[in-house]
Amino acid sequence: MKWLVLILIVVPVIEISILLWAENAFGLLTTILIILATGILGAFLAKKQGLKAIRDVQIQMKSFQAPGDAMVNALFIFAGGLMLLSPGFMTDIFGFMFLFSPTRQLFKPIVYKWIRTKTKKGQIIVM
Repeated sequence: MKWLVLILIVVPVIEISILLWAENAFGLLTTILIILATGILGAFLAKKQGLKAIRDVQIQMKSFQAPGDAMVNALFIFAGGLMLLSPGFMTDIFGFMFLFSPTRQLFKPIVYKWIRTKTKKGQIIVM
């Protein structure tokens, strides 16, 4: 619940503040062009990497392997694409970090720890 409050209230306030600062620093047109460019580039990269992630999951499932790491990659790519489509500089930074494998590796231990904790509590059941 506390994360929901953070995401729905605090993040938009920070994004609006940064956008207002950028508008004052760079001008309205430049700020709008940057937002549009990151949205278009993000959609392209998310589509390209998302299709690769889906293929990786399918390949692992066809060879009767658990697609755990491939699924986590796919979730990061999906979240990164959503972040890049939303206007704002902070979400764009995290969106690009989620799309690229070297920076994605920084966040994976956090996700794996969260999954282990939920599994131990019985909130996630792995079959």
